[in-house]
Amino acid sequence: MRTFLATAWLMLAATPAFAQATTAPAAAAGGGQDMQSLLLQFGPLVLLFVLFYFLFIRPQQRRQKEHQEQITRVQRGDTVVMSSGMIGKVVRVEDTEVGVEIAQGVTVKVVKAMIAEVRRKNDPAPANDAKN
Repeated sequence: MRTFLATAWLMLAATPAFAQATTAPAAAAGGGQDMQSLLLQFGPLVLLFVLFYFLFIRPQQRRQKEHQEQITRVQRGDTVVMSSGMIGKVVRVEDTEVGVEIAQGVTVKVVKAMIAEVRRKNDPAPANDAKN
């Protein structure tokens, strides 16, 4: 029994050293293959990130920039659609707020950031809507 335990212990202790001795020369000789396998592992992840950037992130940034420009160029007489879906006509423009007439004689203050869409006076009306 004693010899069995001694032999098992030697096998367990020698296994890591044996593994290091056999893989060290192979790694030193084939360093290019390690880099190639690393590229094959991370290549699809990089490709996926580039794909997500061009399909999702970049168009969203462009839309956000256009929306910010619309909000900064809002002026009196424009029709705006708020994020709640309410439509009104701009009667007063301040730095961070806009006065919007939602009904005849009813004016509310709206934070500019809550404007979802700006419709200019000279924009063409959709074909299926009656002109005002």
